[in-house]
Amino acid sequence: MRPLSLALAMRAALTYAALGAAPLVGNAWAQATPDTTTTTTLAPVSVVGTATTQGDVLPPAYAGGQVAKGGRMGVLGEQDAANVPFSVTSFTSKLIEDQQAKSLGDVLRNDSSVQITKGYGNDAQLFVVRGFALNGDDISYGGLYGVMPRQILSTQGIERVELFKGPSAFLNGVPPGGSGIGGMVNIEPKRADDEPLTRVGLDYSSSSQVGVSADVARRFGASKQFGIRVNALQREGDVGIGDESQRMTFGSVGLDYRGERLRASLDLGYQKQHTSQGRPMVRVQDGFGIPDAPSARHDYAQPWTYSETENTFGMAKVEYDLADNWTAFAGFGMNHANEYGSYSSLNVDGKGNSTSTRMDVPYVSDTFGLMTGVRGKFDTGPVSHAVTVAFSSNYLKKRSAYVLSSGFATSLYDTPAVAAPTGFPYKGGNMSDPGVTARSRMSGTSVSDTLSFLDDRVLFTAGIRHQDLTTTNYDYTGAVGSSYDRSANSPVYGLVVKPVEHLSLYANHIEGLQQGDTAPNTSNTPGRILPPGKSKQNEAGAKLDMDNYGASLAIFQIEKEVGLLHSNGDFTAAGRQRNRGIELNVFGEPVRGVRLLSGITFIDPKLTKTGDDTEGNKAPGVPKYTAVLGGEWDLPWVSGLTLQGRVNHAGTQYLDAENTQKLKPYTTLDLGVRYAMKVDSHDVVWRLGVDNVFNKAYWASAWGGYLTQGDPRTAKLSVSFDF
Repeated sequence: MRPLSLALAMRAALTYAALGAAPLVGNAWAQATPDTTTTTTLAPVSVVGTATTQGDVLPPAYAGGQVAKGGRMGVLGEQDAANVPFSVTSFTSKLIEDQQAKSLGDVLRNDSSVQITKGYGNDAQLFVVRGFALNGDDISYGGLYGVMPRQILSTQGIERVELFKGPSAFLNGVPPGGSGIGGMVNIEPKRADDEPLTRVGLDYSSSSQVGVSADVARRFGASKQFGIRVNALQREGDVGIGDESQRMTFGSVGLDYRGERLRASLDLGYQKQHTSQGRPMVRVQDGFGIPDAPSARHDYAQPWTYSETENTFGMAKVEYDLADNWTAFAGFGMNHANEYGSYSSLNVDGKGNSTSTRMDVPYVSDTFGLMTGVRGKFDTGPVSHAVTVAFSSNYLKKRSAYVLSSGFATSLYDTPAVAAPTGFPYKGGNMSDPGVTARSRMSGTSVSDTLSFLDDRVLFTAGIRHQDLTTTNYDYTGAVGSSYDRSANSPVYGLVVKPVEHLSLYANHIEGLQQGDTAPNTSNTPGRILPPGKSKQNEAGAKLDMDNYGASLAIFQIEKEVGLLHSNGDFTAAGRQRNRGIELNVFGEPVRGVRLLSGITFIDPKLTKTGDDTEGNKAPGVPKYTAVLGGEWDLPWVSGLTLQGRVNHAGTQYLDAENTQKLKPYTTLDLGVRYAMKVDSHDVVWRLGVDNVFNKAYWASAWGGYLTQGDPRTAKLSVSFDF
């Protein structure tokens, strides 16, 4: 059944707000805020500043509320970062609201280990974590893959964005899209808190984009065991890039129940994104240098290009306390995606002259995710154990087709409007009824134990996951093109040592088996999935938790089998990529009224075992270093007034594996201000921000052999009313 329109969702949400009631009931899934009347006092041996979490309760935030003290560790559930031998950063809904972050990419710009670039659809966001791709198919929702919209994700229904760095196959299972080697992202949905919420927001951004949103939450029952949260958004209009316009429609309902032993939840959502004349990626012809980026506002897209994505998704989860220290859990989710676009990327020489084509692509996918298991705690003498046994499975079916026109002349700088080509000498599949092009099934069973010694000052985690991965590719006639069936045992082990208060030292080794890279639409075999490959990471670091603020330092090495797009259009397995790096992050409120959210990442990405002249070269699309310097200051002499600022800087990176085409470094500045006030005892917050203040024109990314230009100066104004 087709989801309710946004207009109906908005009307329903506002009606609930006006009446102060909501007719639906549900669960308080474990991440709901715990009842503050049952406070647990920590034992004297606990480390000061360490957050205690149980089950799926969201860890508390540092002072200032931008970053939380932990995140979801896959089948291990929500964990305090100080107690796990992995790197995790969790951004909160408060940060999303205060920065006016409209998409997942806007949130992840706060981390220096993440680049935001584009996928092979014009408006698709793709993330590069520690130098490896993370695509939208591999964003998890409450720990489940195969649920979230895969191209652009609205932030309207998000409570937490949890960034886990490093291969995550042991903790989360094999990602359906085959990415996520450098890290993964988990989205936690919003839940109703104990206090009622009715919030309406209005926003505007240049050049003429207007949005309206609603967020309504209530709890019911003698102990507030039933909860509902409704979110709705409509935003549309022209953006700052030339003639580009966007329209986003989003609606979600989250139901939850929290009983004495049983906790359950149901999340349903709908999202539709339409982009007209979206600025495309740019490919540079072999033998030419990289052209200068055109004006930041220049749109070199053709007027007939567009992209539309529509997603219907849902997730149901339950956990039950079998005994005081034993909990069974299960979750199931699904997503139906329907996409269509008419695309035209540029293929330029060093002066910006281009020969382009028109490619129309329908894409339909159905994804199903499942996870179930048992967690328990027990002691053997002086040693405490936290054991997890879990099973996860994911199934993905893709259907696609394409038509491709002959070439036409255009330009990067002085772009003419060309009539849409209507002749398509190259075709594949049925455009009105696309056939199946790939099926993938990933499943795995894992066992892990975290052993705790010396009053939780030494924790050792060891585990193993048996993974099975089956992939079948079909050509556009429906015949089997290739098929892969592989299995592997992926170990993980890590150590946490707390030598003094506030400090955790850690190290880990983790391996994974993942689906091979997918050939882009511009290759000779679009959509073809390479054979599965293994990845592994070694990492060591330190975490500082001073309660109000924190810091982390990590040294890592990640290796992965990679696919490369060659100049002749072939997409093949091309050896391995080895990334060695160092990360440093600081966050929280070290001084009252002053908040920091900053970091710097150095990466040495090297191609190995390629068997050609690229051996030992730098892997393309990975900056030598990236830095983020962000902060907020509450003005002491004006109550409620806060100044914001963020500087993003990226070093050089290569466009090609031969290392002949090199991007220049860039720096951008974002500034903002917000003012919180009371109107008749109601909270009202005004926010004004300007991204890329100096309107710098720059190439932001060279990922996948394509140039992606950074966004122009964009002004953002919003106001939220709590009733």
